Amino acid sequence: MRLLGINLPDDKRIDVSLMYFYGVGRARAVEICAATSIDPSKRAKELAPEETNKIKEYIEKHFKVEGELRQVVRGNIARLKDIGSYRGTRHARKLPAHGQRTKTNSRTVRGNVRKTVGSGKRKVELK
Repeated sequence: MRLLGINLPDDKRIDVSLMYFYGVGRARAVEICAATSIDPSKRAKELAPEETNKIKEYIEKHFKVEGELRQVVRGNIARLKDIGSYRGTRHARKLPAHGQRTKTNSRTVRGNVRKTVGSGKRKVELK
């Protein structure tokens, strides 16, 4: 099933399928189901076209999702960089921005950089 440009898995419950949208988590997916009066235990492939339209209209009217939300987040980070805040400089340097340690454990933000060198001893090939 395709909704708002995203492929939703057919065999999963609709409340779990809605979490495939960027910006929709567990609580918001349940809220969408309640507001559109759709049973959350229903599978995505079992939805009628009217129900999918109700979901689509509700999401478009009440939430920013996908590209629009990504654009807002990118704008917020750009604003932090422009005003020269601490968090903005951390984003600019590609370092953790929320107080995590950086001596170890910042591989995700830094892009898995490994700067340590081995012992320098070459492994002997076995013949």
